[in-house]
Amino acid sequence: MLGLLSNTNPDWVKLVDENLSIFISDHLYAEQKAASNGFSFVIQYPERTELIKKMGAYALEESEHFNWILDYMLKNEIELQKDQKSEYVNHLRRFFPKTKDRDDNFVNRLLLASLIEARSCERFTVFSKYTKHKELTTFYHDLIKDEVGHYKLFLNLAKVYQEKDMVTDKWQRLLIYEANYIEKMGKTALVHG
Repeated sequence: MLGLLSNTNPDWVKLVDENLSIFISDHLYAEQKAASNGFSFVIQYPERTELIKKMGAYALEESEHFNWILDYMLKNEIELQKDQKSEYVNHLRRFFPKTKDRDDNFVNRLLLASLIEARSCERFTVFSKYTKHKELTTFYHDLIKDEVGHYKLFLNLAKVYQEKDMVTDKWQRLLIYEANYIEKMGKTALVHG
């Protein structure tokens, strides 16, 4: 379904269960950053009408997820932790060198967003399956459908704005790069940790 080349070890969920406020806080911030990224696409590429329609809807949906998570935290008196920079995201960003080609940089951003959404979906799936916090099983299971949709949205947009063979080649190389990195992860309670 997601095409990822590695899977999260379910033992990671034990770490998350023991540090739930870190995980949920990180997820809250991730939703805020995703919404911000959607708005950023709209602002930076206003000439791409099809893109801005989809990114506007995406940003609003991610904002709704932010509110769901915040409401859950407040209702369950889960302490909001400080935001932590994502080493995962920073690592992925290093894959594509910055160029003077605006269109190429744009497609690369779409591919990075797609992969982040795919890994989030995979992590939420593992968490919802193995967590001891059963009230969160349904909550996270319900988010999975949206995350899959987001992963497909970004990947399909990349294929609209760049030749499909080139996108496929970049995507496969990015998947290998990400898989090599993620296999060493699972040591923190962060969504991509």
